[in-house]
Parts: sequence; structure tokens; C-alpha cells
Amino acid sequence: MSFELQFFGATGQVTGSLYALRSNGHLVLMECGLVQGGQREEEQNRQDFPVAIDEIDAVVLSHAHIDHSGRVPLLVQRGYRGPVYTQNASKALCEIMLPDAGYLNEKDAEWQNKKLRAKGKRPIAPLYTRADAVECLEQFRSAAYDEPFDVVPGLEVRFHDAGHILGAAIVELTQKNPGGAKTLVFSGDLGYRDAPVMNSPVAISHADAVLMESTYGDRLHRSFDATIEELTGVFSAARAGKGNILIPAFTVGRTQDLLYLMAEHYDEWQLDDWQIFLDSPMGIEATRVYSDYRHLYGARLFGPDSSLPDLPNYHASRTTEDSMAINKIESGAIIIAGSGMCSGGRILHHLKNNIWRPECHIVIVGFQAYGTLGRRIVDGAKEIRLWGDTYSVRAQVHTVGGLSAHADQLDLVNWYNNFDNKPPLYLVHGEPEPQRILKQLLENDHGANVTIAEHGQSVDV
Repeated sequence: MSFELQFFGATGQVTGSLYALRSNGHLVLMECGLVQGGQREEEQNRQDFPVAIDEIDAVVLSHAHIDHSGRVPLLVQRGYRGPVYTQNASKALCEIMLPDAGYLNEKDAEWQNKKLRAKGKRPIAPLYTRADAVECLEQFRSAAYDEPFDVVPGLEVRFHDAGHILGAAIVELTQKNPGGAKTLVFSGDLGYRDAPVMNSPVAISHADAVLMESTYGDRLHRSFDATIEELTGVFSAARAGKGNILIPAFTVGRTQDLLYLMAEHYDEWQLDDWQIFLDSPMGIEATRVYSDYRHLYGARLFGPDSSLPDLPNYHASRTTEDSMAINKIESGAIIIAGSGMCSGGRILHHLKNNIWRPECHIVIVGFQAYGTLGRRIVDGAKEIRLWGDTYSVRAQVHTVGGLSAHADQLDLVNWYNNFDNKPPLYLVHGEPEPQRILKQLLENDHGANVTIAEHGQSVDV
């Protein structure tokens, strides 16, 4: 008896994770993520699912990031009635992130429909609504790390700490057969060895096949010490220039890393000169979940007996009025806001008010997908457009690679080399060039049998 694994998402790109696993007559979806990027890329989310929804027996999510979980409400809206399994903390984060994604879909549809009506065209419906997202959460089930459970008869799942964000899991799937077990290991998104808050990914020693992410398969991150030195320089320059610091940040993971580092280096960075704003209702709620599950990581992010970050000048900007008040501050504000790729959210308003000011600083701390505003800023755009207006990019832009939540090339190679039997390896969740370079390295220097997964490709394990 074997698995049949089919690749439907995050092939040749880093978003839209979706894989189908057939085992003992059952169909399990691994991941159900949104494609993210520009409007053309995101139109893919409206396409039909690649398998018949009434044939799906279960869904397994590695973690809560929207590019891994964000199509679950659409799947349920279109008729799926089975369970959705994920790690305990990931379930808590999905309860925040999926309704927020539904709300953003509604706002995006409103904005697009204004333009369509002006052109005499038919309006569109949101991809899914906040209500759809809330409804789908009733189908979520969760398990702790290292707690085995049967996802369908004859197929056992065990979550291991992936070290990427809170609740992120390496998914170990074991098919129990009379002739012996078969094991498929899916890395999910692996964390970076120098991550300030999360643990290192768990090492696994045996599998019959491995499915591994490859986001940074072509590069090494800057060392953690170099990253701290760079951030020290940014704060020093911004203090001298009397501007603001804007940090577009993913609300889960990167935001909490930043808060921890600011508390850890508070005196060194002279942060008592600044006001620190977390301008993200979802980021505020996600930070609360990090407090609830602080036993899952070692770093001290919160004050003793407190659910608030250990920063005396921290401000949680929940309301629209709170956010608008920040825009009146011309100097001395550190503003952490979503979205992390500048594709929406409150960061756009702060860019509008600061990106044209040479005394201000924009600190990019995460991956920026092709087609996003964040990617254009990183690539050196001289101008950007926001709400129909053009703004010159005069603020100083810093790309801080050492805060990535993703494993770099060395981490990926080391994680794979923990498998003592050199199982066949399938690369997903990466752009073509990083995947090509990682494949070549693993084959030439480490004796691995590597396949770069292609959309629609089917393999037997």
C-alpha cells in the first residue's frame, strides 16, 4: 500500500500551499492556502478546487499563516463539511486571522465594485466574508505537539515543532499497513536557527518521502549579531534625523519578534526616546495568543505576570481613531503595522504620510512576494501609488534579512540531513531559482534524490 501525493499549490511560488494525499481510499488535503501577490495572482483564489470537494475526508494545516490556511473558509463555503486539523496554538491564531481575512475580502470587493460600477460593469462578490470564516472555525480540531491522532482510518498524524511561528508544525503522516508502516514528512514552513523567540525545528530521523519548503534555498541569512548591529544603526540614524520608523510586519511571528528584540535591547537602542505603536488589531490579538501559549517557546516576550510586551512605552492601537492619531506624529514614532508585504492594511496610511520624507526610515523585515508593494519598495522603486496618488520614495529603506521566520539554505540542508536514510525529497513553497540552486546543492554535495514539484504532478510514496 502506498500514498499518492499530488501537488496543487506553492509550486514554483511561495504562496497558495495545497497538496492532496490519497491513502487507503481516503482523500486528505494538506494545506489550503491563499495565493498572495498582485491582483492577477490573487485571481487564482477564485478558481475551482482541483479535487471534488465531496471526496475530501479531512484537511490538515501546518500553521495559521494565510498562504497556508486562507482558503479554508472558501472550501467550507463551497460545501466541505469535514474536520480541519491543526496544532492547538495554530487553531487559536486561525480564530483571529481567518475572520480578519474575510473582513479584508469584503473591503477589497467594495473598493473594486466602486470602480466596476463607474465603468458600467457587474459587481463582484467577496472571495468569502467574515461570516464565512467564523462559520468554518466550527470544523476545526486541534492537537498538541507530539500527540498522535488518526486523521482518517489507517493514517496517523503527529505534529512536531517547526520553529516558524507559534503553533507551526512539521507534519508526520504514517500509513499503518499490515506489511509495515509508510511515513511521509511535510516540513511545513521551517524556522531559522537564530530565531529570537521560537525554538529550532524538530529533527526527524526517518521517512519514506519528504516534502520540504524552499523559500530561501539560494541564500544564507545575515547572522543574528549582524542583524542586531544593523537595527542599532537604523535606530541611531533615525534618532539623529528626527523622523519616524515604519516597520511593515506580519502580524503573527515577525511582530512578536520585534517586540521581544525591542525589550531585550531597550537601553542599547535608547528606546526611551521613542513611542512604540503596534498599529494592528490582529497583531494585538495575536500577541495575546502568544501570551496564552508562552510555554511553547523559551524567550521572555512579556513582563512578569503580564500579557503585555515588556516595554514601558508600548501602545496598542486598536481603533481607527488610534491609528489616525499616529499620523499626526512627525518624529519619534516606531510604527509596526500590517500588512507585512504592504499589500493592504494600516501600513499604507503610514507610508502615505512618511515615505516621501527623507528623515524617515522603512525597515523591511520579511519576505516580499513578486507583485506586492513591499517588493517594489525593496527593489528600489522611485515612486509608489496609493489610492490613485503618486508619492516619491525618499525615506531610507532597510532590508533586514536576519529576522526571517524561514529557514535559510543552511537550515534546510541541515534539517534534511537529519534523515538517516536519505529519503526522496520534493521541494515546494519556493520560487524557481532558489529551488534550482537548492536541488543542485543537495544532489551534488549531499547525495539526495530531489524533485522540484510541479503543479498537478502526482507521485507514489
